[in-house]
Amino acid sequence: MGVTARDIMETRFRSLLPTMTVAEAVLAFENASRTLGRRVFGMMVIDEDGELVGMISMYDILVLMRPKHIHIWGEMKDIDVTGFIRQNLQRAKQIQVGDLMSTDIITITPETHLLSIVDIMLRKHVRRLPVLDRGKVVGIVHISNVFFYLMEQLLH
Repeated sequence: MGVTARDIMETRFRSLLPTMTVAEAVLAFENASRTLGRRVFGMMVIDEDGELVGMISMYDILVLMRPKHIHIWGEMKDIDVTGFIRQNLQRAKQIQVGDLMSTDIITITPETHLLSIVDIMLRKHVRRLPVLDRGKVVGIVHISNVFFYLMEQLLH
């Protein structure tokens, strides 16, 4: 059958609850980065029943932090950046992960072939794919897992 998600997926991963605040999610990103020894750019959101309900990334959080009317502000010399950041940080302490996460999730199975994973990631512009076995999360494949596996094969 060849190389599948099972061969390259990470089985050690952190996840978030949909009821956590965005501020708590940011702390979880930082803690996971420290624990896993690499930067974490996104996480799966799994409910209390162990069901995958969404994904949240740094991109989603930056969208929250971006001023809504930035395109009409023009020059930004007069903007109080400190006050703006402080105001958005307060919002991040009130908004739940479940309100910000992406719910249109693309998943794969442990048997998904490596080339299918490459195709999905490139066509759908995704950097991480949750791996589900009978509806339960068993791992995650990051674009870096795919890239470095392929480069290792190329170089050796």
